[in-house]
Amino acid sequence: MNSASETSAAAGHQGRRTKAKDSDAAHDRQLLRDMLLIRRFEERCVELYSAAAIRGFVHLYIGEEAVAVGVHQALTEQDAVVSTYREHGHALARGVPPEAVMAEMYGRLTGCSKGRGGSMHLFDPGRRFYGGNAIVAGGLPLAAGLALADRMRGRERVTCCFFGDGAFAEGEFHETANLAALWGLPVLFVCENNLYAMGTALAREHAQTDLAMRAASYGMAAWAVDGMDVHAVEQAAHRAVTSIRAGGGPHLLEARTYRFRAHSMYDPDRYRPKDEIAQWKRHDPVTGMTEALRSSGRLTSARLKKVERGIAEEIEAAVAAAEQAPKEPVESLLRHVTGRNEEET
Repeated sequence: MNSASETSAAAGHQGRRTKAKDSDAAHDRQLLRDMLLIRRFEERCVELYSAAAIRGFVHLYIGEEAVAVGVHQALTEQDAVVSTYREHGHALARGVPPEAVMAEMYGRLTGCSKGRGGSMHLFDPGRRFYGGNAIVAGGLPLAAGLALADRMRGRERVTCCFFGDGAFAEGEFHETANLAALWGLPVLFVCENNLYAMGTALAREHAQTDLAMRAASYGMAAWAVDGMDVHAVEQAAHRAVTSIRAGGGPHLLEARTYRFRAHSMYDPDRYRPKDEIAQWKRHDPVTGMTEALRSSGRLTSARLKKVERGIAEEIEAAVAAAEQAPKEPVESLLRHVTGRNEEET
């Protein structure tokens, strides 16, 4: 090869490397933005709840953002997602608009569940988001049913089911895990192990606290992952989903994470040592990603401010829309409840 050709080849190789780096940087910035959207949305919900604009039970996802965002990188629009009562982050990561989520929190007709579900029952069938579930482990059998239905209809799809460590103590988990493994269902089980089932520490509830190992006893591939590292979660999810799509049967990821807030807005949170909370906050997935991007020169202060401003505007627009959205008329409250049709109600 002559010198001109060598120079051209080297330039081409360098160009591809530069493009790859730019692509990786853009991807990482998007991961950060997705986590920031969840974090700022939840923080705004705290303010609105304190002002009595949002009522009922509210379970915040602050601290666990890397799990939802990382897992969703491996899913397609055709895959299904089943969530828990702590599902704001899952819904936003899935692409449910903040306006539809906020309106649901307000109980308005423009909410993703028409105002009837509230914080614990977000639902968007158009995005195959089959919602939050107020019953611990209640979504697990639904996930198995969705996966079975897709397979029977010849659809090459994956159903992703999020649940907490407390669900491992419920019969629904063991029954679902057994059938999913027995039938080889295309299910990705994602256990968000934040160490507490409401106020009960993991070691006080489970004789064996290695949850991934327990899941493996059902004959499915299962492993633990650092749930505070969005890259680690993303890689683990891609590995699991690739195997599931290839016919590898159900897989389980035990995402070891931590919620920075109390179990719910009603919870005084007196059961967790303050130094434990402080230690976990040193592994904040949002702060960690921000610092990594800034130290590597892939995120400037100006760019971060622009991202934060855009997110703030998006959330405030969602709040304004929710406050202006109509409530359901009293005369139609029994619709879909008593079995009578719309004309009768």
